[in-house]
Amino acid sequence: MNIAISGTPGVGKTTIAKLLGKKLNLKVINEKDFALKKGIGSFNEMDELEIPIDEFEKTANALLLKEGNIIFEGHLLCEMKLKVDKFIVLTLDPEKLQLRLELRNYPEEKIMDNTFCEGIEYCKKHAKKNYKTKLIVIESKEQNELINELLDLLN
Repeated sequence: MNIAISGTPGVGKTTIAKLLGKKLNLKVINEKDFALKKGIGSFNEMDELEIPIDEFEKTANALLLKEGNIIFEGHLLCEMKLKVDKFIVLTLDPEKLQLRLELRNYPEEKIMDNTFCEGIEYCKKHAKKNYKTKLIVIESKEQNELINELLDLLN
């Protein structure tokens, strides 16, 4: 089984992907780590990795088809069409997201950008377009409760 998990930065993608990976015995791959390892993208003047969607999608799909049993996680995944069995979008109330990002010491501009994206359901809208019948949209909550709910939905 191949799964992708997306959502605005701060909603819990990495944590949930790791927990779900352990439960389902799937390899977990972070989009940024994968891009760096494969030499996809470049750093901009603000030292942020800019990943070309088409190149990432092609390389990721090759891996998904070759190896399988993978969970990809990252906020850009909603913008591409990956060869996955299920695509999960984690959501979070924008006010809760703002608090999480503040606790992580995100710059104010990044907090505003990410809470805005969450408020307009950016990832959810793109995922609906790209993944239609494979899509699971779920609100982030206490970890064990969320994992159990996802396991039920995946079976």
